This record gives sequence, C-alpha cells and structure tokens, in this order.
Amino acid sequence: MSTLPPCPQCQSPYTYQDGALYLCPECGHEWAPGSDAPEAEAQRLVRDAYGNVLNDGDSITVIKDLKVKGSSLVVKVGTKVKGIRLVEGDHDIDCRIEGIGAMQLKSEFVKKA
Repeated sequence: MSTLPPCPQCQSPYTYQDGALYLCPECGHEWAPGSDAPEAEAQRLVRDAYGNVLNDGDSITVIKDLKVKGSSLVVKVGTKVKGIRLVEGDHDIDCRIEGIGAMQLKSEFVKKA
C-alpha cells in the first residue's frame, strides 16, 4: 500500500513521487511535499486606487474618465457603481453601469464608496 498522500486537487490515490515533487497522473497536478493545503484557499486581495480592500457586493466610484472600447461612450469621473463582483484577470471588477451596461473595470481606476 502506498504511503503517499492523495492529490490535493482531484483526491486521486494514484500519486507518485518524481524527485522532490509529488505528481498526479489523473489531473497532472504537481506539488511539493508538505504543501498539502489546496491552492484555491489562497485569496487574492483586490485593492482600489487608495489601497482599500474591495469585496464582492461593494459600491465603488470611478476616479478617472474611462473610454469604452469600441464605442463613443465614456464613463465619467464620479460615476457610482453598486454591487460589484470580483473576477480573475487584468480587469478584476465585473459590474453593471447605468446607461452603459455590463463591463469590466480595473481596480486602479476606482475607489471604494
């Protein structure tokens, strides 16, 4: 019976050791011994332009005029947005702006309201 730990991502019991790493043949995940904590638990903090931590559902205010790509519309300074949602990627805020619609914003151009 194997004494190796199961894969932290897919819980497969068929893990094997290759040098200093453990490998999972089912999902391809690699991890170092002793780092059995799932990577998903590490929360990424999203901060506004002034360093305040943003959370899902917060209200924000735009601090710079933002041109909407592919349109002649502009999101003006002081536009308030309610109920944001944080997402992964370069544009880390997903929201709906009245008069414009759904869009994604960079956190560096907003402040927490």
